[in-house]
Amino acid sequence: MKILIIDDERAIRNSLSEILSDEGYTVDVAEDGPAGISMAEKERYDVIFCDIKMPNMEGTQVLAQLRKDGIDSAIVMISGHGDIDTAVDCIKNGAFDFIQKPLDLNRILITIKHATEHTSIVAENTNLKKKVYGQQMIGETAPMLHLKEMIEKVAPTDARVLITGSNGSGKELVARSLHQQSARSAMPYIEVNCAAIPSELIESELFGHEKGAFTSAIKQHKGKFEQADGGTLFLDEIGDMSLAAQAKVLRVLQERKLSRVGSDKDIEVDVRVVAATNKDLKDEIAKGNFREDLYHRLSVIVLHVPSLDERKEDIPLLINYFIDQISTESGMPKKAVSPEAVKLLQEKSWTGNIRELRNVVERLMILGGNPVSAQDVKDYVYI
Repeated sequence: MKILIIDDERAIRNSLSEILSDEGYTVDVAEDGPAGISMAEKERYDVIFCDIKMPNMEGTQVLAQLRKDGIDSAIVMISGHGDIDTAVDCIKNGAFDFIQKPLDLNRILITIKHATEHTSIVAENTNLKKKVYGQQMIGETAPMLHLKEMIEKVAPTDARVLITGSNGSGKELVARSLHQQSARSAMPYIEVNCAAIPSELIESELFGHEKGAFTSAIKQHKGKFEQADGGTLFLDEIGDMSLAAQAKVLRVLQERKLSRVGSDKDIEVDVRVVAATNKDLKDEIAKGNFREDLYHRLSVIVLHVPSLDERKEDIPLLINYFIDQISTESGMPKKAVSPEAVKLLQEKSWTGNIRELRNVVERLMILGGNPVSAQDVKDYVYI
């Protein structure tokens, strides 16, 4: 296990380093924040101890920069001042723990043990999320390569993203990829389908409500913005959101605070908002259905997901991917697909996009022969 100590006091650096080295840990030291950040960007550390009061750069700034850079080490803040507010702020901003000077060896060793377990769990959760989300974006055509390149550039930032594209094209997958490749990946990822929630409930879903705010409000409820605090909120089909809800979303984006339905108390939130739509929002603005100011707030970056008809050369890759996926999930034996069958599938118009193709592949695995033939496609797929 590798540990980094960032502290401007040489005596503390050296004594802590000696103690931890004697316990069998590999320890590096940095005399100030900038040096510590540079080392953490070049080397992977399991635990980082960082003093709060330092010249040049305070520990809270170091913490913020490390999290912004995507450093997922367990960061333990140390201070000679037992300031509860500072401790709470550090934890809220991504610190694993906060301990006071003079440093107690037993407390340090217990903290390291817990931090190691935490780091391991975070890594397991990240891998699990990748499996659950099916994070692979299949495609080697020019539109897909461009989209992947844009995601790599945009994901590490906190810029708001508007994802456009037709139904079934994979907008949700793009949103999840943005979250998983960001510094917020260990924090919550919350999805809201704005089209699936009745307009009279959307405000309660997004912003929460207090007990008694309306007839069925039997207890306090935290909305999606609060649930996503520190992470990413994906607003799918945002073009279907009511104008009243749009106004409240705009306020949250502007002020980074919200109030629950039935309350006048402001609650601060730190959320990256990613939105998606299959509508032309500029056309909706012209019709009076969508706020222009909200559009400009959401569309700092616009990512367009190509339809399947725009990238038919990817269909063979997608067919193989779905065969492997469906076989793993259902236990069905894998089947080959003849070149003639693939050619027929490439000639089809895919109005349902990727979602439709997956359903068709599953249908052919159930009903078709092995290999799936052109005749199977003609019999079981409506071309």
